[in-house]
Amino acid sequence: MRSIDALAELGTLGKPVITTAEASAAWRMDLPGTSKTLSRLAASNLVRNVRRGIWAIGTDTPELFEAAPVLTRPYPNYVSMYSALFKHGMIDQIPRTIDLMSLGRPMKLETSVGFFTIHHLHEESFGGFIGQSAIRSGLATAEKALVDTITVLGVRGGVVTLPEIELPVDFDLQTMWVWVERISSLRLKTIATRNLRRLIETAFAAV
Repeated sequence: MRSIDALAELGTLGKPVITTAEASAAWRMDLPGTSKTLSRLAASNLVRNVRRGIWAIGTDTPELFEAAPVLTRPYPNYVSMYSALFKHGMIDQIPRTIDLMSLGRPMKLETSVGFFTIHHLHEESFGGFIGQSAIRSGLATAEKALVDTITVLGVRGGVVTLPEIELPVDFDLQTMWVWVERISSLRLKTIATRNLRRLIETAFAAV
């Protein structure tokens, strides 16, 4: 298959980031042959290897939100914790990794577009994000990002410390507490409640 034809077939998938299996289906080709063709396209800078079995179509570096959905398939995910807190202007420090909340297992992944830390959530706590599409992961709301952060860090128990938090003017405390109530572990819920109360009091006192 000519490179131009192979690339055109991938374009019909309508996705900026795909898996080897998706390319195999599009080309009606076995996996070994697909891998070789993708490697050939990558050598010509027509696709980019994100990590093993994952490819970005085209010469441009894919957005992190576009690469994220493929990393936890078949489980969904959304961007949260420090990554979302920074996006909402709640912290000043630029996170070193992209934090993803998923129903799948936790792991750390190094890709050609950045480092990702995947955190596992129980189904009842999964949600509270916006901007998701067929090709992009969603972003946790300010309230859910804070709850996710405190919950994950609270697994070890004790006082959870964060960089100085600045709450958005439209931050909804009621929404935040609704998500706290959905934490399945009574221990984690208690720890999260205690730490959130302290952090919220500090944030309001600084205003």
